[in-house]
Order: sequence, then structure tokens, then C-alpha cells
Amino acid sequence: MKETIDLLGKIITNILTALYEPFGFSLLLSFLAMFFYLYAYEPSAAGKGWKSAIVTWYQKFKESVFFRRLFFLAFVTSLILFRTLLNRNLWMNPLSDVMGGWGIWETVNGEQKLTTECIENVIMMVPFSVVVMWTFEEKMEKGWKKILWYSGKIAFIFSISIEMLQLLLRLGTSQLSDIFYNTVGGVLGGLMYCAVMKVRKRL
Repeated sequence: MKETIDLLGKIITNILTALYEPFGFSLLLSFLAMFFYLYAYEPSAAGKGWKSAIVTWYQKFKESVFFRRLFFLAFVTSLILFRTLLNRNLWMNPLSDVMGGWGIWETVNGEQKLTTECIENVIMMVPFSVVVMWTFEEKMEKGWKKILWYSGKIAFIFSISIEMLQLLLRLGTSQLSDIFYNTVGGVLGGLMYCAVMKVRKRL
């Protein structure tokens, strides 16, 4: 019982820390990312000076549901990138632990220690997958099988991209277990999205 409480406490602490530390930076990054979106898709409205750009940004955020969803997706994505890439130390050998950890226990100096990395890798991708499905729901094919396929595929591609960047930039270590657990989290996010949509239709 004590081990379960310790595990839950560690997971909650790590999640809250991961949300708190990059919150302001992620908000600013998302805000700037949506400026790029406006300049790409509405240059005539946003490209008339910074005042006009800010007014256009505000109006678009107020009027467009898709713009708000895209902003929230950019925010969630930046939180994940901060956790996996932007706030990592340089490693001399990013391939030092390719297989990674597959359980909640790890051996350190001959002692068994509790680790929550695998659980956190699953949890990290759940909101990302849900927000992606929610943002692009009009472009997605209907049916829970298709949604689970899309959510798993997107989480896998996103995860493997992060691992490749970690390898190239030597930020952290590239691990196959991370890709697996991130993909599982993506599928769970798709499942959660299906459940929410089903409840919403009934209401």
C-alpha cells in the first residue's frame, strides 16, 4: 500500500512540476506560433505592422474555434517539447541506453529503486492525442477504429521524431521504450476522445 501511495505521489509531483516549470514559456511560444500561422494563411490582415497583427490575432482567437484549438494544441506540444528536448542536458553518448526502462523498478548500484518514467511517458501523450483529435476532428474519418489508428500513428511519429532529435542534438538519451509508451499513451488518448465524443452525442 505504501509503495502504491509513493508511486502515485511521485507521478503527481513530476506531472505538476512538468506543467509548472514551462507554463509561461509554452504560453509565449504558442502565442508566437499562432502569429506564424496568421502570416501564412492571412498575410493581408496580419502583415500590416505589429498593431494590426495583434488585433488580427485577438479577433481570430475570439471568432474562430479552429484557431483556439490550434493554439491549445501548440501549447500542449510546447509543454511536451520542453519536457523532452528544450530542458535537457547534453549527453556525450545518447545511445548509452537504447532499450530504456520497461518497468517501474530500476537497478541502481545493485539496489532496486522505484521509477515512474514509463507511466509518465504514457500519461504525457494522452492529452496531446486528445487535443490533436479534437483540433482536426472535421478532417478525421469517423469510427473508433480509425480514430485509434490515427491517434496511435500520430503519437508514434511525434515520439520517434523527438527521439531522433534527441539523438542528433545529444539532448537526453534515445530509448525504444519511450517510443512504445508514448504510442500507448496516444492510443489511450484516442480512446478517451472516442468516449468523450460518445457521451457528448448522447447529451
